[in-house]
Amino acid sequence: MSRITTPDTTLSRRALLQGGGALVVSFALPPRDASAQTPPPIPPALPTKGFAKSVAGDEVDGFVAIGADGRVTVFSGKVDLGTGVRTALTQMAAEELDLPLESVTVIQGDTGVTPDQGPTYGSLSIQNGGAQIRQAAATARQALIGLAAERLGVTPGSLLVKNGTIQPKTGGPGIAFGDLLREKRFALKVDKDAKPKDPALYTLVGTSVARLDLPAKITGTFTYMQDFRVPGMVHGRVVRPPAIGATLEEVDDADALSLPGVIKVVREGNFLAVVAETEWGAVKAAAALKPRWSPSATLPDQARLWQHVRGSKVSKDDVTSNVGDAAASLKGAARVLAATYDFAIHTHGSIGPSCSVAEFKDGALTCWTASQMTHALRRQLAAMTRMSTEDVRCVYLEGSGCYGRNGHEDAAADATLLARAVGRPVRVQWSRADEHGWDPKGPPTLIDLEAGLDTDGAVVAWSSQFFVPEGGAGNVPLVAADLANLPHETALAPGNIVQNSAIPYTIANVRTVCHRLADTPLRPSWIRTPGRMQNTYANEAFLDELAAAAGVDPAAYRLRALKDPRGTEVIERVMALAKWENRPSPKAERDGDVLRGRGISYVRYELYRTYVAGIAEVEVERRTGAIRVSRFFVVQDCGQIINPDGVRSQIEGNVIQTVSRVLKEEVTFDRSAVTSLDWASYPILTFPEIPEVVMELIDRPTEKPWGAGEPSAAIVPSAISNAVFDATGVRMRSVPFSPVKMQAGLQAT
Repeated sequence: MSRITTPDTTLSRRALLQGGGALVVSFALPPRDASAQTPPPIPPALPTKGFAKSVAGDEVDGFVAIGADGRVTVFSGKVDLGTGVRTALTQMAAEELDLPLESVTVIQGDTGVTPDQGPTYGSLSIQNGGAQIRQAAATARQALIGLAAERLGVTPGSLLVKNGTIQPKTGGPGIAFGDLLREKRFALKVDKDAKPKDPALYTLVGTSVARLDLPAKITGTFTYMQDFRVPGMVHGRVVRPPAIGATLEEVDDADALSLPGVIKVVREGNFLAVVAETEWGAVKAAAALKPRWSPSATLPDQARLWQHVRGSKVSKDDVTSNVGDAAASLKGAARVLAATYDFAIHTHGSIGPSCSVAEFKDGALTCWTASQMTHALRRQLAAMTRMSTEDVRCVYLEGSGCYGRNGHEDAAADATLLARAVGRPVRVQWSRADEHGWDPKGPPTLIDLEAGLDTDGAVVAWSSQFFVPEGGAGNVPLVAADLANLPHETALAPGNIVQNSAIPYTIANVRTVCHRLADTPLRPSWIRTPGRMQNTYANEAFLDELAAAAGVDPAAYRLRALKDPRGTEVIERVMALAKWENRPSPKAERDGDVLRGRGISYVRYELYRTYVAGIAEVEVERRTGAIRVSRFFVVQDCGQIINPDGVRSQIEGNVIQTVSRVLKEEVTFDRSAVTSLDWASYPILTFPEIPEVVMELIDRPTEKPWGAGEPSAAIVPSAISNAVFDATGVRMRSVPFSPVKMQAGLQAT
């Protein structure tokens, strides 16, 4: 049954800012169950045209509002993709202002009321976005104390903040935030020198807090993007070309238009869609259309994908490390080893296909979306529609997790074009084939490595070359804009994928180069841990190859070359956690129908933040070649931990998702289009295949918090490859590690 959500009477942020709050505003949200903490799905009413200029990212009132009742609203440009970010941000703000969690509400990703803190990616939501909110709250705390000191005629140092009031340290009555702020109003820049709360006094940060969104999700009252409705809404369905690059030559729409409830057939260039009163009506009408498309065969032969990648034009080379003389040292090495690794094209595979609702009203556009980059999407939709950015508002509603740029933005573009065409709010719900066929893909990665060893087996030279898309700092082009030949906001960008191509170990002669390719098959974007996963996979698996050649335990081999104490600590602690047996790989005894092994991997994420070490335990069935990861051990040091339970959930999700990617996932395609359009052709890990995840977190309360979302995924492919080698003596260098590849390796040994 569909749930109808109607607009509430929440005031606009502009109106709220004109209210009586001294620091920011004086207002109250409509009452709702504080335990659910579900943000209002209909955004606050803003002026119908000219929604808002960008919310100031350097002012306290860009991030924090304190109402007359003392409740706090936090405005976050970062969004919760199901990872618990909103709970952690609530903890951070409540801690700084010494409030209970239930007194803080976080509004996220609404471009009309939240600052642009950049897209929600790269494990930067807490590290950057949370740090900004913490500093704004610390500035607010400092200002509140100053205001109270003026009112009481005392020095600020004689006051403290406790449970939403400013109180004398010696005791006596305090002044509530709301009472204090009604006296006057002022604007305040975020003070970078405002001192945050002493970690020794924390009561919320560093403790496990139950996710604030879970009660509503468990009871079925949470409004996901796919559940969202607005009054007068109709439904759209896009008819995709059968081949990438195909041209729509003609379309017979008579049968579609004859169906009940069909409102319009929309054609704009090669963009073809129907709009109907019901979703099923739109599905039937789309199937009734008879389009004729030109043939197109622009994709390479998948069987020759890696030859295609290697032969692609190189736009530029990024030299990511250059120490000593790797080329000369390789020539003088006692032994030289070389290997090539590849990582397949992946789709996001979101369990719930993408969805969006768009509405034009009085010359302005509102788009409800699960995009993790609403401020960037706002610019893209403005460019596509040739509208002012101020007349476009994107409102975030949580959808199916993707952890990268999947089809959310493209569904938003579809809905926008259809809403403009029919003059009514339009909901576009993608199908599974839409999602798998048309979301942008994690691009293929090819890596060549070479290393030289001395007579003792130590690495004296390391050289590697990475073949990756050119990329940039912009957004992935919208499919609808491309098909309709409308303006693009910017060029494609598959993420900062050169990171972790350089290695974290101390070697005298190292050169790492990323060849930026001018073209790549299929539209590329970022998927969780883009580049860092592929690059770490090759580096850490190849390092294992060197350890095996030297006849040294692979953990000891890493410790020998690692000069970072925090890195050493995570490796040693994961060894203890997994009861690591010190010996070379592979195992000497490799008999039986099921072969078992373990492999280790390590990363310092982007070489400057979160440390992770992991050990995979695997079972390989000799007869079928099937690989199963039975247990995965992780030790992670991400500095200050905000919510330990949230970090554990992130790590568990990372390991499970990445095991799926490593063992099963690969986009297939012919010369015209993607062919892996369902779960049969693009399988993912099933519940019986999920490994046990054992972890240990290193909390450093006095350090800055680093990203916890992506880093642990980076070590999974190499740890599995190393474990398979330990069990079988076969080195898996090509993701996915399919049974066919495993059988071929076993037969070759």
